[in-house]
Amino acid sequence: MNKLTIIGLGPGSKSYLTLEALEEIKSAPLVYVRTMKHPVMSYLEEQGGHFESYDNFYESYENFDDVYKHIAADVLKKLEDSDVVYAVPGNPFVAESTVEQLIENVPEENLRIVHGASFIDAIVTTLRIDPVYGLKIVDGLTINEMVPDVTSDALIIQVYDQRVASEVKIKLMNYYDDDHEVIVVRGAGIENEEVIMNVPLYELDRVDCLDHLTSVYIEAVHPEDRRKFFMPDLVNVMTTLRSQDGCPWDREQTHESLRRYLIEESYEVIEAIDNDDLWSLEEELGDLLLQVVFHAEIASENGYFNINDVITGIYEKMVRRHPHVFDDVDVENSDEVLVNWEAIKQEEKSATTVGENLLSISKTFPPLLRAEKIQKKMAKVGFDWPDVTGAIKKVREELEEVEHAISENNMNYTLKEIGDLLFAVVNIARILKLDPSEALSLTNEKVISRFSFVEETLLSKGKVLEEESLETMDELWDLAKKREN
Repeated sequence: MNKLTIIGLGPGSKSYLTLEALEEIKSAPLVYVRTMKHPVMSYLEEQGGHFESYDNFYESYENFDDVYKHIAADVLKKLEDSDVVYAVPGNPFVAESTVEQLIENVPEENLRIVHGASFIDAIVTTLRIDPVYGLKIVDGLTINEMVPDVTSDALIIQVYDQRVASEVKIKLMNYYDDDHEVIVVRGAGIENEEVIMNVPLYELDRVDCLDHLTSVYIEAVHPEDRRKFFMPDLVNVMTTLRSQDGCPWDREQTHESLRRYLIEESYEVIEAIDNDDLWSLEEELGDLLLQVVFHAEIASENGYFNINDVITGIYEKMVRRHPHVFDDVDVENSDEVLVNWEAIKQEEKSATTVGENLLSISKTFPPLLRAEKIQKKMAKVGFDWPDVTGAIKKVREELEEVEHAISENNMNYTLKEIGDLLFAVVNIARILKLDPSEALSLTNEKVISRFSFVEETLLSKGKVLEEESLETMDELWDLAKKREN
């Protein structure tokens, strides 16, 4: 293979151009450049440089990834015939996808890199900041794959246009306040072209200096000014509460003592969902998350696992159980998704019999939910009614057995038969793909509403419930039913 020389052209001003780069360009018969749209190019042409650019590639392909891939491929093709000198803006090792691809395909002995100052050097100089105190650099083109850190300064590079700026803004609003001040830097270090603008974050995509020379700088948020917090912050709070100088009550808690709170918070989340109260849901989810962090902190103190292990475990499980999303498995609908989910779940647990599957169903589930899960596992191996008709017949049989147990005046026997009846009713709901717990909850609310109407009607007439006849209450109950319709 022939020799490839890659030259860094600096951020734009000739003052950032190295002598080595200038001499290499002047001595080369032809230099291929990723783009001529760089402020230093006119100066280099005056110095006698001869160039051929890949600017036309930007018009030929739909996205930057394709552009850079085809530029790299073309350079490699030219390299088969002769030595090649290829120049890129800035530092070849900073935000240069074409250089990454070329280095991967050119042996070290056939490669020479000529240093160039990066645009980051120019921005640091222009804004007079010291990155040693913390500077996270994020590519605006892949902003959705990066996690900003509000505790350190951030530099968002390659904010090419309004579309990229809009995506950057939306992502950052998850971490910063909408009116958080950001600094837009365009053409840092380039005489007569440098622009520095301080704007609120929500106006980022409205500025008029967005192009290939634009970056966005964001100062770290001081602790006393923070109004948004994240998982590490919550973990730190819990660690502090559990520390020697923390809260006596929090230090005393164990997995067992917190059990009731985990259950209570779960039910409060469900209540917020049932009430369609999204404001309450936000708060209740926070309370539930606190319990998760609390348990993880206790486990961490005892050397078992921490919150990162919990997150890693569920992350890996979700990726593993969604091969139709993260792998090449095809599914037709949600039913196939559930089939695959259960198959993968079974493989993970290495269960060999139905009995073992049933034993794996948590005893702490509410009875209706546990009954439904038991029936679903039994149905997977063919132990099920062909349709709802058989399940309805079974309910009638169980009701007769309840009546028989009552006639025997045997309460223990009756209790068991009522359980059989409830289990059979759950079967009907499952076969019809209805939620038995939701069905009972709806009935509970319906009864409360009707009974409240009966009480209020009687009170409005100056009467009390205990004094009224059953016939009167039945009439009021029927009236309450008609009101619902």
